[in-house]
Amino acid sequence: MAAVERIEAFEKMLADLQAQAAYETEQMEKLKAAGKEKSATYRQFLGNRLVYKRILDTYKEYGLLD
Repeated sequence: MAAVERIEAFEKMLADLQAQAAYETEQMEKLKAAGKEKSATYRQFLGNRLVYKRILDTYKEYGLLD
C-alpha cells in the first residue's frame, strides 16, 4: 500500500471512529434519560466509549490528532 493510500485509509478510519463515538454518546444520553443505564446496550456503549477514548488518546500522543 502506498503512503498516500495509507494516509487516506487512516483519515477514513479516524472519521468513522469519531462518527461512531458521537453516535454512541448520543444513544447513551437517550438511554440515560430513559433510566436505562443498567441495560446491556448502555453498558456496551460505555465499554466502546472507553476503547474509542484510548485509541483517540494514542493518536494524540503520536501527534496525529489535535
